[in-house]
Amino acid sequence: MKRITLILNFTLLIFNCLAQPTTNKKDSEYKFTITKSIESTPIQSQGKTGTCWSFSTLSFFESEVMRIKHIKDVKLSEMYVVRKTYPLKADNYIRMHGKASFAEGGEPTDVINCWKNYGMVPLEAYNGKLDEATGYNHKRMDSVLLLQVNIMVAKDKIDPADCRRQIESTLETYLGPEPLNFEYKGKRYTPKTYAATLGINPDDYVSIASFTHHPFYQPFILEIPDNWASKQYQNAPIDELMATIDNALNNGYGIAWAADVSEPYFRFKDGLALVPENWSTKSDDDKNKCFTKPCKQQTITQQIRQEAFDNYETQDDHGMHIIGLAKDPNGNKYYLVKNSWGTKRNDCDGYFYASEAYVRLKTVSITLHKKAVPLDIAKKLNIK
Repeated sequence: MKRITLILNFTLLIFNCLAQPTTNKKDSEYKFTITKSIESTPIQSQGKTGTCWSFSTLSFFESEVMRIKHIKDVKLSEMYVVRKTYPLKADNYIRMHGKASFAEGGEPTDVINCWKNYGMVPLEAYNGKLDEATGYNHKRMDSVLLLQVNIMVAKDKIDPADCRRQIESTLETYLGPEPLNFEYKGKRYTPKTYAATLGINPDDYVSIASFTHHPFYQPFILEIPDNWASKQYQNAPIDELMATIDNALNNGYGIAWAADVSEPYFRFKDGLALVPENWSTKSDDDKNKCFTKPCKQQTITQQIRQEAFDNYETQDDHGMHIIGLAKDPNGNKYYLVKNSWGTKRNDCDGYFYASEAYVRLKTVSITLHKKAVPLDIAKKLNIK
């Protein structure tokens, strides 16, 4: 997922866009009615890092903890997940002699892997050396780590234990030592014992994509750079993937959403992600009008989204958290999305609305609780 930069902001804000009806920005003719929303924690910013995958997936899991355990003040540590994942990336990169991805990006599956194998910690116990004035900035750390692994793979023979020590030393320098034990709300925990209090079973979560270069209803390894661990995804037709998203939201489940945000019709500052019909032939003025007045959306087929993935138009840019459904006055469906770019860059306090066409076209994958998958689709995918 591409490296998006903003300053971290933990200010507890009430999401004013949840007032009904609402709009995407000042002086816009878009008037949305929220038809379904799930509880979520306040907007944050990933800072100058490429860790959207950790922020968005932990936001998703925070909502899951609210749903399952009714714990309202849960706030988990994104940097703990980053701290535990980087050594795994480095080990994979070295074993592959540098013929693998080694970068900031990751996938929801990385968070699930961390939860399952290492546990979880609250933000209060590990903030990864957050600078409260400037937010997170991993540019220096990432450069050092990349230099280290490239020096290692250039050697004829390496000492694996020494390689791991070097990586751990760098992570400790920039993020701090991992918390093996910590006190939280008057009790002593390890990451494993704290995770056990949250009610999350990592095996209950599934990742689904929709691509025709693999057979539907069979698991496959999704070929994107940030799937460095070669995790498998379920594969469903786009209509069934969309039905799964709607079913989840309508039944109180959120979605960890991996998608492309590089197109000019993704305008976070305008609070909208659209796929206007005949976009390429519109004048600049007509393009801008699409973000203040509802315009007709392109019809997205399975073939169109596949072509966009194959020709690199759709890439795994960014991880976000879908938390609701909305409709405009014409009855058109939109998805309410929680982002991790802070609260100041649009009039929706850091949230935005994605049209149904946008989600159909630009979704790379979704991750959700297996019970949120409609029974008929789950049966086809062999999700039990």
